[in-house]
Amino acid sequence: MGIVLFFVIFVLVVLVHEFGHFIIAKANGIMVKEFCLGMGPVLVSFTKGGTKYAIRLLPLGGACIFEGEDGKYSDDADDGEKEDVFTEVSAKDDKTEGKNAEKTEGFVANAELDANGKPFPEANVWGRIATVFAGPFFNFLLAFLFSMIIIGSYGADMPIVVKVMEGGAAQEAGIQEGDRILKLDHHKIHLYREISLYSMLNKGEPMEITYSRDGQENVVTIYPKYNEQAGRYYIGLLGQGIYEKTGFLKTASCSFYEVKYYINTVIKSLEMMVQGKMSKDDLAGPVGVAKMVDDVYTESKPDGVYYIFLNMLSFCILLSANLGVMNLLPLPALDGGRLIFLFLEVIRGKPIPPEKEGVVHLIGMVALMVLMAFIFVNDLTRFFR
Repeated sequence: MGIVLFFVIFVLVVLVHEFGHFIIAKANGIMVKEFCLGMGPVLVSFTKGGTKYAIRLLPLGGACIFEGEDGKYSDDADDGEKEDVFTEVSAKDDKTEGKNAEKTEGFVANAELDANGKPFPEANVWGRIATVFAGPFFNFLLAFLFSMIIIGSYGADMPIVVKVMEGGAAQEAGIQEGDRILKLDHHKIHLYREISLYSMLNKGEPMEITYSRDGQENVVTIYPKYNEQAGRYYIGLLGQGIYEKTGFLKTASCSFYEVKYYINTVIKSLEMMVQGKMSKDDLAGPVGVAKMVDDVYTESKPDGVYYIFLNMLSFCILLSANLGVMNLLPLPALDGGRLIFLFLEVIRGKPIPPEKEGVVHLIGMVALMVLMAFIFVNDLTRFFR
């Protein structure tokens, strides 16, 4: 059952991402050639308004394919078009057809194109930027909405000290149970989990903590202590905060900061990866995430359907925020890489030649496929050895 839930979560997150591209493309008059879920052979499809809607065999991604994104217009869809297992917008490489078509400015114009939109390159550059950015943005929006549901259900983890470690750095600085943490090194704290993140990233540097007690604000400096067994520094605060029910506006505010926390967590993890502070076993692809979802489902099952539902929403938030951040990385073939080319077009006043941009994205796609293959094999060896 856990594996089924993983696919439901994965499909939902991918669908929302691609729908973001789709709806903003339509709003900007861009013709969407195909909107598909999955990759591989087509299982079911239909065409409406010039767009082919399809469900493909392997539920491992999706695509929102724009007309003319590769610099050419094509009448017919080809089952061999490029597909995007990372759920970015992808280009097609179909052959140009159409007996009555006439070439204008590098594109082929026909009645269908006029009725259903214009090729991607002919749209306003800011409309194209909005269209590409919409995928990750919709992932963040989904994470926000699900955070609203969770926080509205059992409250937000307020940054209130639950327990102080005996002999720890926080206790030595005078922090007590019930104190409310306001800032860590001038970073405002809104949720307890933010404290955990800053603590985990601390490398032993002194940390200034601002907290309130009985309505009075206090500032102290603590000196994190190194734990040999864990191999990291601790500030000496235990527990997970106190969950408090909040009104609508406060719930919305806390939901925003929860999504921000997940985004920061992904960014910090990427920084640690680049710095060589994470091993390959810290990476997880679809197989690894499916295993984690199954473990959470198994642990939540005794608590009932309601808690299973909330825990699955938490996974949706994590996966959706992760997908949003990863897609915004300025790498070829990802949405972030496409945005780089679009912003270069704004600066230059003219687009980069499509054939040159296509080569860059092709190289990026090959590299991403190799990375995905590595992560897939690594997952299998870790979880099934």
